[in-house]
Amino acid sequence: MSSHRFKVYKGTPTGEIIEAVTERPSLTGDQVLISVTHSGVCATDEHYLCSGIALGHEGVGIVEKTGPAVKALKVGDRVGWGYTSGDCGICDSCISGFPIRCESGQPKIYGFDCIDSGSFATSAIRSEAFLFQIPDDLPSDAAAPLMCGGITVWAALTLHGVVKPNDVVGVIGVGGLGHLAIQFAKAMGCEVVVFSTTESKREQATQMGASHFITTQNKSELSVPRKINHLLVTASKAPDWKLFMPIMAKGGSIFPLTVLGPDAKLEIPYLEFLVSGLHIISTLPNLISYRSMLQFAAGHGIRPVIDKDEMTIEGISRSLRKLRTGEIRYRGVLYRSTED
Repeated sequence: MSSHRFKVYKGTPTGEIIEAVTERPSLTGDQVLISVTHSGVCATDEHYLCSGIALGHEGVGIVEKTGPAVKALKVGDRVGWGYTSGDCGICDSCISGFPIRCESGQPKIYGFDCIDSGSFATSAIRSEAFLFQIPDDLPSDAAAPLMCGGITVWAALTLHGVVKPNDVVGVIGVGGLGHLAIQFAKAMGCEVVVFSTTESKREQATQMGASHFITTQNKSELSVPRKINHLLVTASKAPDWKLFMPIMAKGGSIFPLTVLGPDAKLEIPYLEFLVSGLHIISTLPNLISYRSMLQFAAGHGIRPVIDKDEMTIEGISRSLRKLRTGEIRYRGVLYRSTED
């Protein structure tokens, strides 16, 4: 029985990118061999840069071979995958479709599972249940960042039953998450108010669907046409809540979406929070969200603004450096030459 060998790109303790070879045995069960064509570049990849694992978790590619128990996918299909690679099949979270919240203590997620196989690679092997077909009219380079950045904001907007058409959705930060949140919320029929520290992003945010653009730098108070029903926090720093609490609608919801690090604190003015009846919602996607998100993005022309580079040591290093320094507008995407 033949094995499968493919190149992967790993980080090192010094932060350098190296090329390595992964060898896996023949496919079993519902395993699928994918020829990687594109990968998004995410801040989480930067977090794991010095860990030594195979990097990348926003993958898109072509099905090359299928295992004996694969039910739907076939050779030639275009698929994507994200943060989750499996589930325990036992805990409440996993059986309800939220494997990213697995309670087993051994979550099958990026950084903990498939550490020798990522989306910075020539190929990858994943379970069919955690692969999602890409709609025909959604380009692969656009689909890749949706597998993490896109699903993060989509889950916030759709999974909790609170966001309705004509609601006012506030988006703090026009970056990798924020520029997708603007597009999704607009396409859902919401009025979108964007908050940014810089005026330079006004035109682009408006083109993406922002109804209002408000700069926050050096402001002692903010004024909005209608109070904010739902606030998506996508900036790289925690907001000044003294500015935002007065413009929140009673009973509104706040979604902290940016990973700020293990020592960051979410500190809300306590009494004002209580009397306003606000909800702070931590949101993670379930599996079916990926399918609906990809279909919605394809049908409504939602596309990330991407900064492309080659899937080589030099290209990956360059893309991660630009992510680190804030030069990327707005999601990095690596593409692989078919000659690899």
